[in-house]
Amino acid sequence: MTFSEMLRNQANDVFEACYDHPFIQGLGHGKLEKEQLIHYVKQDYEYLNAMIQAKGIGIAKSKTREDMEMFHKTISFVLNSEVHPHHNLCDQAGIGYDELQGYPLAPVAQHYAKHMLHTSFEGNLGDIIAVTLPCPWIYLYVGQCLMEEFSPDETHPFYDWISFYGKQEEPRMNAYLKRLDQLAETASDEDKKRWQNHFIDGCQLEYMFFDMAYKAADWPFGNKKEPEHSAK
Repeated sequence: MTFSEMLRNQANDVFEACYDHPFIQGLGHGKLEKEQLIHYVKQDYEYLNAMIQAKGIGIAKSKTREDMEMFHKTISFVLNSEVHPHHNLCDQAGIGYDELQGYPLAPVAQHYAKHMLHTSFEGNLGDIIAVTLPCPWIYLYVGQCLMEEFSPDETHPFYDWISFYGKQEEPRMNAYLKRLDQLAETASDEDKKRWQNHFIDGCQLEYMFFDMAYKAADWPFGNKKEPEHSAK
C-alpha cells in the first residue's frame, strides 16, 4: 500500500460523511437556499485565494522545474477554471459573482485558510501537498458520487457544479499523489506522521466547510469588516 492509499483509507469515514452532508445532498437534489449558496461562494472564493498562495509557497520551495510546474498548473486552474462552478451557484442564487468577492472569512474558513498557509510556510513539499490535498480529493469523490447517484443532465440546476468536479478525465490531484508517494519513500517517520495529521485535519475541515455553508454560519456577533470591493 502506498502512502497516499494509506491516507485515503484512514480518511474514508470523513469522505463518506462529506458526501452524506446535507449541503452536498442538497446539490444533488437541486435544493439549496439562496443564503446557503451565497455564503458558500463568498467563503470558497477567499479560501481558494489561500490555496493559490499555498501553491505559490510550494513553487518557492521547489528545487526542480517539474515540481514548480505541478504547483503552477494548480494555480492556473484555480484562477482560470474553478470560477465556473462558482458561476453556476451564483446563477441559481440570482446574484452576480463579482458581488460576492472580497468578504471577510467566517470562523471555519478562516481557520482552514490559516492552517493551510501556516503549514505551507513552516513545512516542506510534503507538508504543502498533504495540507492542500483534501480539497481536490474530496471534491472529486463527492462529484463522482453525485454523478453516479443522481445522473444529472443539463436541466439540473447544479449540473455545472456537479459535472465540473465529477467528470474529470484525469483527476487533477493525481500528480500530487504520485509526488507525495515519492517523497514518502525517503521521508522520516516523523515527517510522514506530520503529513498524515495535516491531511486528516484538512479532511475534517472540508466537512466543517460544507457544514458552515449549509448553516450560513458566521461570526456570532457579526463581522464588522467591510468587503474589500465596497471601498472601490
